[in-house]
Amino acid sequence: MIYKSVDSATNQDDVVNYPPEFLNSLDLPGLPPHNLQLKVGSVVIMLRISTNRVFATVHGKYKGEDVLIPRIPMIPTDVPFEFKRLQFPVRLAFAMTINKSQGQSLSVLGINLENPCFSHGQLYVACSRVGKPSDLYLCAR
Repeated sequence: MIYKSVDSATNQDDVVNYPPEFLNSLDLPGLPPHNLQLKVGSVVIMLRISTNRVFATVHGKYKGEDVLIPRIPMIPTDVPFEFKRLQFPVRLAFAMTINKSQGQSLSVLGINLENPCFSHGQLYVACSRVGKPSDLYLCAR
């Protein structure tokens, strides 16, 4: 599914200078993209997607609970003008830190060891996220 945001300048004087097409093209850190492309089973752990809402499973303190994520208005502060983006507050995740992986069970895992682990405990936590050693892939130089 592709979810498009609704972008608009918050100051009426800026509407002419910053049309929606320009605002749609901005990809700012901390802000979801205008074209948010999600699919069931993606790395963000989506369970089901419908046209107006996103269903997700929580990991962490409330692990296993299903939640409904609505579109929310977000106003970035690191641009010289003010605009509002109405979009789901999610981004696709392609990697996570070892600390974030604690308590999770993964079917396949790749670990990048090009930079050394902080301690042997972190390496153990990372390697123990999968059930079978054949599902663990290490990259080291």
